[in-house]
Formats: sequence, C-alpha cells, structure tokens
Amino acid sequence: MLYVKAPAKINLTLDVLGKREDGYHEVEMIMTTVDLADRIGLESRNDGQIRIISADRFVPDDHRNLAYQAAKLLKDTYGIKKGVSITLEKKIPVAAGLAGGSSDAAATLKGLNELWKLKLTVDQLAEHGAKIGSDVSFCVYGGTALATGRGEQIQELTAPPNCWIILAKPSIGVSTADVYGGLKLHEVIHPDTKAMIRAIQEKDYELMCESMGNALESVTLKLHPEVSTIKEQMTKFGADAVLMSGSGPTVFGVVQHESRVNRIYNGLRGFCDEVYVVRLLGERDSLD
Repeated sequence: MLYVKAPAKINLTLDVLGKREDGYHEVEMIMTTVDLADRIGLESRNDGQIRIISADRFVPDDHRNLAYQAAKLLKDTYGIKKGVSITLEKKIPVAAGLAGGSSDAAATLKGLNELWKLKLTVDQLAEHGAKIGSDVSFCVYGGTALATGRGEQIQELTAPPNCWIILAKPSIGVSTADVYGGLKLHEVIHPDTKAMIRAIQEKDYELMCESMGNALESVTLKLHPEVSTIKEQMTKFGADAVLMSGSGPTVFGVVQHESRVNRIYNGLRGFCDEVYVVRLLGERDSLD
C-alpha cells in the first residue's frame, strides 16, 4: 500500500471577476495549504477496476468521487491495464470549502504517478488535475499560490506570515454551484488581491489580516445564517481576522499569539462540533 497526504486549503482571498463563455466564473484567489489532511492509500489491483474505500458515508464511492476520476483519467490516458483500490481516510470535512475532494484527487494523481511509474512532472500532473476540477491543479502543487482563470492557472507565492489557523465548520454542507448561482456580479465586494500578495511577500501579518476577503461570502451568509454566527463568535473570542473559506461553510480565524488559541477553540466548541486548530504549511512539497 502506498500512502499519500492530501492537505486542506483555505482562501486568503477569493475574487470573482466575471462569467466566462464556458459557463465557469473567472476568479482570482490566493490559496494556502494547512496541516489538516486526508490520508490516501493506493493498492494495485490485477482486475483493472477502480475501487473507492471510505468509512465516511458522505463520500461517494463511484465515478462522482474526484479521486476515482483522477485514477480513471490516468488509466485511460496512458493505457494502464492494472486497477487500483483507493482508501480515503478522511480528516477534512466534506463539502466544507476546504478542497477535500480536490486534494484527494491531487494526491491520487501523485500517488499513481509513482505506483504506475508514469514519470510525469508536477506540471503535467497539474494539467491533468485541471480536467478534473478547478482546485485540483493548486492541490497538486500545494503551498501558497495565486490562482486565476477558473482556478487552474497557478502562480507560486512564498509562505504567508506564520500564524495559527482555527477552522470551524457548521453541520451543513454547501453546494458551490448554488453559491455561484446566487452571485450577483454587480454587487460583488472585491478583495484587494495585490495587497495580499504584498503582505505575503513582505511577511506583513497586519496587512495580511486587513487584506483577507471573499466575494462569495455574502451569498453563503444569506443562504446559511449560522455561518454569520460563527464569524461573529470567532471575532468576539479574539481572532485577529475571520473569513469564510471557498464557497463555505467553513470559517477560519487567524491568530498570531498561541495564548489566544485555546480560548477561541473552547468558545467555538459551544457553537460548532467541528473545530480544528492547525498551522499553515506555506511551502510547496516536492515530488521527490
């Protein structure tokens, strides 16, 4: 069995610039990986089948699963006769705005590259990832990056200023399609992506906190008022900045001083079952 880590991501910024002819939205976002991760186990099969094994009842075990799609894409593209059993040990909440499914797909691409000895470069894997989903390319690279286009064009950034991240996910799932469907482009509040890039390059923690923004937040907050409650509580308990990740519903708070972390964590546990304290990973993994 070959094991690969699949880390979650958060959006420090998420901007929507317009609707594209292909039906997707043109986005500009800064994403970074955190040390909350699924573990993907890959085992070769001789019957040519792709099997998904997961104890999480919310995880599809068929062609809807992005890890399944990643395996099928490599199998079809490179004429692989062997099959694979993909065991998903989920730690990242499902339908949470943390790219859990996309990260599982990226880890599957990286793992099968090794298992099936395909000798593909990370750029080639990211290209394949873009065919599966908008966040998969970023998840192949990991680290911190500016993502543009529909999210598949990746420009590497240095690690953000070091800090603690507190993640809180209410017990609801959010459909990304519904959130984008409810977005009124003329009402979008655009985050300052350039200021965030500067904050990251200059390791300016205060500027990073000031520059956080998510154009989808207003839509999700209308659909799910409990997301607003978590944001308010996190701010009240002392987070330096608070934002929803992706299309939600997970909210994250940024904290520089460890002394405040426990207070926020314990305070949120009263409102929310799923609360995590994590660190930023910040840098890209190599394929070696």
